[in-house]
Amino acid sequence: MSTITRTRVMFCDMLNLPRGKYVPVDVAAGGSIGFARGAFAVSYDRDLIPVPGCGVYDGLPDMELVLDDGRRTGWQAGTEIALGDLHINDEVFGLCPRSTLKRAVKDWADLAYRPMIGLETEAFLFQRDADGVWRPYDTPGAFVYGTGPENDPKGVMDDIWEAAHRADIPIESMNGEFDNGQFELTLRFDHALKACDDAFLLKTMAREIALKKGLLLTFLPKPIPDRGGSGLHVNFSFSDEDGNNPIAPAGELSDLARHCMAGLIKHHQALAGLLATTVNSYDRLSAGSLAGYWANWAEDHRLVTTRCSTGSARSARLEHRMADCATNPYQAVAAVLQAARLGVDKQLPLQAPEDLDGVDNVRETRHIPSGLDKSLNALDKDATLRRAVGEAYCDALLYLKRDEYKRLQGKSVDEVRDFYLPFI
Repeated sequence: MSTITRTRVMFCDMLNLPRGKYVPVDVAAGGSIGFARGAFAVSYDRDLIPVPGCGVYDGLPDMELVLDDGRRTGWQAGTEIALGDLHINDEVFGLCPRSTLKRAVKDWADLAYRPMIGLETEAFLFQRDADGVWRPYDTPGAFVYGTGPENDPKGVMDDIWEAAHRADIPIESMNGEFDNGQFELTLRFDHALKACDDAFLLKTMAREIALKKGLLLTFLPKPIPDRGGSGLHVNFSFSDEDGNNPIAPAGELSDLARHCMAGLIKHHQALAGLLATTVNSYDRLSAGSLAGYWANWAEDHRLVTTRCSTGSARSARLEHRMADCATNPYQAVAAVLQAARLGVDKQLPLQAPEDLDGVDNVRETRHIPSGLDKSLNALDKDATLRRAVGEAYCDALLYLKRDEYKRLQGKSVDEVRDFYLPFI
């Protein structure tokens, strides 16, 4: 093992970018590292905009990343990873995604449940052509559920697997997804904070490994218009005070699970403003897609938004399929958990399950809004969900993403794709 000579301190911002610094190990041992609050006010194309809470007109004051006591094993030589929560004046910064998730976890803990999360991520590989343009990865023999060189001739996924093992990032499975050059990287179930930390680091690490091989691994929801989309599936269950899973203890959905799904359906349209946060997201979310378009649910049905699995009392779970990996995992999981909790708090009744094919026929009529602007408006109007997730957090997100929508209004599909591609 190499000697640790530096600490990479990191946090995930609202754009799902891995902000951070390299610092000497002894500096990180001090427990906190300063950053400009304005990091949350910088757009993808590096404009500084007055996002509420960032202090753009107050001299861009500091925030502190208060580091966890423990350190993560890094994937770079001589480098350890330190994660933490953002604070201002010794109080939690309302725009911190990780702290927003922690509050959702506490809200569930107050109900005597510990959220358990499993995240499925999907991504495409791109390679540069002779003109320097990013083109889809050349995998002529690829097929869904493929493994090995036919799906990945340059061995990128092999390198990611080995790096994840060294960095203690717990991979559940990796395989070729539906389209050529598309891959699924699934993480093991864990408590919510650990699961999201793992997902944040996996995405960062995987993109860096691909770039070192001259390739771009993009988690953009729909990078190729005539191919499938890439999602972030949020699988969740709970552990009760006795360590049991209460989703389907007798092989049938519990009242808790039914109320959770009712909450997700109730807040379906506003959730899009938190889970599908790019203009490109709405190229993926459409009727008949394997994504979370309709406000519906069913048992073991991949064309509904909330899919439940009750075959085993121990491993029973709910799977929400709307999000994509352009959304940071802390925000996505916090939003799903809070919407589900609202269903429990209000004891909302659950509608009948979808019993049609979901491809050409559905019983549901409610669906997500038709674009990012309309989804942000739906979130803005859903005061209950905004309060649950965090008013300051949602206000900042709305400002940031409305500005982004305006920048891309009138742009072609390819122009929108190229705007996001370097970052997601």
